[in-house]
Amino acid sequence: MTLELGTARVVTDPLLTARLFHLRRALPEPADRATEADLLLVSHLHHDHLHVPSLRRFDAAVPLVVPRGAPARVRGLVGREVVEVEPGETVELAGVRVEVLAATHDGSRDKLRGRDGAPPALGFRIDDGTTSVWYPGDTGVRADFADVAPVDLAAVPIGGWGPTLGEEHLDPEQAADAVRAVGARWALAVHYGTYWPMGLRRLHPANHRRLFVTPPQRFHRALAERCPRATALTPAAGERLVLGGPGGPGGPGGPGGPGGLAGDA
Repeated sequence: MTLELGTARVVTDPLLTARLFHLRRALPEPADRATEADLLLVSHLHHDHLHVPSLRRFDAAVPLVVPRGAPARVRGLVGREVVEVEPGETVELAGVRVEVLAATHDGSRDKLRGRDGAPPALGFRIDDGTTSVWYPGDTGVRADFADVAPVDLAAVPIGGWGPTLGEEHLDPEQAADAVRAVGARWALAVHYGTYWPMGLRRLHPANHRRLFVTPPQRFHRALAERCPRATALTPAAGERLVLGGPGGPGGPGGPGGPGGLAGDA
């Protein structure tokens, strides 16, 4: 996704390819503007989050924030402005403040999976002094969600590419609980329905429906029940939302003014 906080465009975990191994993109190809950014954030080293060919489509001068130790394991990062971070650190780049959070996820890569000292999976809290966003990355349920300072927007994963989610991802109901724990005005559902494993619909029809068809409806229902103060957002691929603008999802306010937040799905 692309988040616009004031004048800063922050892109998270860009994956801009039609196919990745056994996964096929089921949604329209991203528009050219998807590669316009002032800051890139990568939460962990899995190929569907740190995808070197996608990163190469961005200007090499755009700062790239990655888990500490990533450049030693991913040769394709050489030549970029790379900022290595770990949970507990805070960096200020491109006019925004990025607080680095811990995530419960095996975010290592290939043969390094599970090895001691592998780069950690990360979450992020981002703010420009006026507007704030929480993006936990891929993670299971964590007790310290409640320790994250309240935000305007929580961008929470609600699914995955299957055939199961396991304990290191959030389902729609767990995502709604996470939004309630953090406190947010808006809740944007991410990480679902974009890439489909070949054969999943035929081999696992029940899982296909649970992971690719019903998550948006389940998220809206769960958020209404568990955190009614937050507005659930499930935009179409490529749709741009301006939050806080007249007639927009957030009610009165001014696009581009104080408290303004926009972004592309």
